[in-house]
Amino acid sequence: MKKRRTTKDKVLHILKKDNEISIKDLMEYFTISEIAVRRHLNDLIRQQFIKERVVKQNIGRPYHLYSLTKKGHDTFPNQYEQLPVELLKDLEMLQGKKAVHDVLKKRKEREETELEAELTKKSFGEKIEKMAEYQEEKGYMLEYEQTAEGHYEIKNFNCPIYNLANSYGIVCANEKDMYRKIFPNSEVISHSCMTKGSKYCCWTITKPK
Repeated sequence: MKKRRTTKDKVLHILKKDNEISIKDLMEYFTISEIAVRRHLNDLIRQQFIKERVVKQNIGRPYHLYSLTKKGHDTFPNQYEQLPVELLKDLEMLQGKKAVHDVLKKRKEREETELEAELTKKSFGEKIEKMAEYQEEKGYMLEYEQTAEGHYEIKNFNCPIYNLANSYGIVCANEKDMYRKIFPNSEVISHSCMTKGSKYCCWTITKPK
């Protein structure tokens, strides 16, 4: 059973996705009053989970934009403790880069096996949904949307192994290979990646041929 998300949790998730947002745009996600949302914002600012920036205009009053602090970003799942980059660097120094690649390949193969077991005998859409659920349980923050052509565009707003992927690009390559194996009749197309400066990772999995 999933833990119920509080208003503060929802604010943090929105800021993780949107990076920086005004109170006007933030209110589009809520049905509670603006006063209530502002109260939660002020609490999060006081607790140093978010910060605010004043934007001055040539005409009209200045307005505020809100974004996550490092403390706010750290509230999202991160496997850095389980997969420390330092250990892989040590392994590379002792046994070479191939040893590191072998370890990361083994990780990919393990996740592949787990995912394939979950996706057996499911339709294309069901596979996408189940894959997203699987990844979210591991700390990713995925959104997906089906295009008019029947493809799926997937966006990931949180990478729980960002530090690892940022040091070893093969992590992202392995992920793409994993999706190619899971969706053998589809094309997997990468559009953007957080390790290359993008706000989120984005890729398309095409409709099976």
